[in-house]
Order: sequence, then structure tokens, then C-alpha cells
Amino acid sequence: MPLQSRHGSSSDLDELTLVFRSVRESSSSLVAPLSDADATVQSMPDASPAKWHLAHTSWFFETFVLAANLPHYRHFDPHYNFLFNSYYEAFGPRHARPRRGMLTRPTLEEILAYRAHVDAAIEHLLLEAPSPGIVETIKLGCHHEQQHQELLLTDILHLFAQNPLRPVYRLGGDDSVAAAPPAASYEEFEGGIIQIGAGGLDFAFDCERPRHRVFIEPYRLSNRLVVNAEWTDFIADGGYRNPLLWLSEGWSKLCAEKWSAPLYWEERDGEFWTMTLAGLRPVNPAEPVVHVSYFEADAFARWAKGRLPSEAEWERVALNNPVEGNFLESDLLRPAAASATKSGMRQMFGDVWEWTSSAFAPYPRFRPSEGAAAEYNGKFMCGQQVLRGGSCVTPVSHIRASYRNFFPPDARWQFSGLRLAGDANEA
Repeated sequence: MPLQSRHGSSSDLDELTLVFRSVRESSSSLVAPLSDADATVQSMPDASPAKWHLAHTSWFFETFVLAANLPHYRHFDPHYNFLFNSYYEAFGPRHARPRRGMLTRPTLEEILAYRAHVDAAIEHLLLEAPSPGIVETIKLGCHHEQQHQELLLTDILHLFAQNPLRPVYRLGGDDSVAAAPPAASYEEFEGGIIQIGAGGLDFAFDCERPRHRVFIEPYRLSNRLVVNAEWTDFIADGGYRNPLLWLSEGWSKLCAEKWSAPLYWEERDGEFWTMTLAGLRPVNPAEPVVHVSYFEADAFARWAKGRLPSEAEWERVALNNPVEGNFLESDLLRPAAASATKSGMRQMFGDVWEWTSSAFAPYPRFRPSEGAAAEYNGKFMCGQQVLRGGSCVTPVSHIRASYRNFFPPDARWQFSGLRLAGDANEA
């Protein structure tokens, strides 16, 4: 059962059980290369330990599905509600986010036992013909866990980047140096009234709804992502030293944090290297640039005489492209160079989350999910920018054209990059 589909017959419930099992097993496989110490340490307040991700996603199922619907459900440990609640005020106080790395106990082994306890209860519940509401919450929990699978990997990368040994999480796929990327060119698109957002009965987060009309001017969109070779030119031309290219807040952040290149880049004997989940490796000029903030993406676009697309402009194009690309299942674990043989738009999905010029705000007639799940997205609709398309560590079944990711404009540790846009007929 694709995660986007709705429940129906008993066979649908059987398929949902398989999907649930697959999602849970995928999380467990992601921590297989980690020691208990790897899974415990927190490298910065914005990141969380791998062990916490495993426990929090289990807490989500336990709290929203099991405890809410099974009167005689036995909690694995009553303390876990305090330890592994993330931001749900409706469920009371919680352990401070910046101090998650202090939780040396419970151990990774105990967390895996907690997961097994929750898994068994959910699978038993699915055998009992649960109500449509419970089924939808389980499906929400699966998508929620897939979000944390990506976060787990981005947080491990940030953690390992702090280690002078530059440890390898896991060697990914083919490590050969890609050929030069296809020349960037623009495709033009008509303006007018279009529709964006999730429609129909397929699964979508509340922030993707409702489907609605948007007016856009004629525009053009690059046929591929911005690559490292172009970013190196931006650096060489003083892009990180020219305040005229930067938004005021971005320039202040650059000065305070001493940004001079994308996160994880370091210069060695005149050559840029970067930290990846496969360890330290030379920056490949043909691969999409990654680990840049919205501020950096916006400055680069201005330097390149372009701009970032709005999310409506991006979605209008994405709807005409299949959801395929370099995702977590590719096992490359880093962005890949665009295909030189493919025509038309490339890399609309996978590789890197693409920054847009759109603030994360409610769509017209937006209504948050009911109950405690109302805290899932709506309360974060301030001070965040929208990203689209998924990344090389996003599960492919998690993504769709209407999907709206969001992060603060200074966030760099995610697999975030950019695609250039412009106004139609612009010289």
C-alpha cells in the first residue's frame, strides 16, 4: 500500500501492516552501523541523538494511537512521556531539547526493546479492524517516522563532522567522479491561474491542504540544480564577502558564524573537501551543491542574476514530472550529478531539498488537524522558508509534488540546495 493511499478493505489493513513494519524496520537498519555512544551524543541543539529519534517515533505511536484508543494498554515505561515528547504541549512538560544528548540512559538496547513493545501492540491493533480515524493516525505516524529517518541521518552527519577522525557512517553507492553536468538552461512557463496543494483523498499533511488557486506571472525555471562548480565560482568571485548580495539578516549571520563556504566544506592545498556520510571526500564539481542555507541560496541567486522560485512555480512544474530520482533507496547517501542524457527538467525530486522564496504560511482556508495532532505543523508557520522536492536521504514513498518542507532561513545541516528561476523573457 503506497503511503499516500487511503484505507479501505481488510486487505488494505494487511497492506498497511506491511507498510508499518517496513517503516519501523527501516529506522532500525539506519542505526545498525552506530554504537551506543554514536546514538547518544547530541552535536548541537537543533540536532537530536539517533537514540532519541528511535524513541520519539515510538512515543508518537504509543501516545496518539495506543494510549488514546486502548483502555488497558500498558506503557513500556511511564517516564518516557517526559523524555521523548518533542513539542506537544497538550501532553505536558518534557525534557529540554538542547539536553537530549545527556540521556545516557535508557540505553540503545532498551530503546530497541521499547520499539518492539510498541510494534507488537500496533500490529495487534491492526488485526482488530480499527476505526478509520485510528488507521489515519497510524498512517500519519508512518510519515512522521520517515521524516525522522531523514533527520536521523542529517544529525549523524553533523555529529560525525565534529569528530577530527571524520568517521564513516556507511559507504554509499558508486563513488566515481561524475562527468561534467549538462549545461544549465531555462524552460519557460506561462503565467495565469493555477492550482496547487494536495487534493483528493490521498494522504497529505495538513499544511499541504487545501488545494487552491494561485496567480503567477510568466516565469522560467532552470532545467537542473545548481552544482558545486558554480558555487566555487561564487566563492572565488567574493560571494561571501559582498554585502550587496545578501539579505540583512543573512549578512549578520554570515559575519557572526564566519561563513565562507557551504557547511562541511574545508580547503586543503587549494582544493575543497566536504564531509559526507561516507567520510571526507573531495568536492565533486558536477554534483549539486548541498548544505546551504536560504540566505546563501538567495545570495547566490542574486549573484547569478536570477532568483529562487516560489513554491507555486516549483509545484506547477513538478506536477508534470514523475516522482523519481536519487532518494534514500538509491543508497548513494549524497546528491548525484544530473543525467546528461535526460531531456527536459532534471532532478525535480530527490538529491537536495530546494529552497523556495516562499515563507511557510497557511494556505487559504487552512485548517489544522483535529486533536493533539493540531500541533504538528500549524504552530510553526512563522519565520520559516519552504523547501520542495525531497533529498538523497528522503524515503521515496514519503514525497509528492505538494509536499512542503520547512526550516529557518539560516539552517544548513539539512540536505538543502537550490534551483534558479527568473522572469520570462529575461535577458
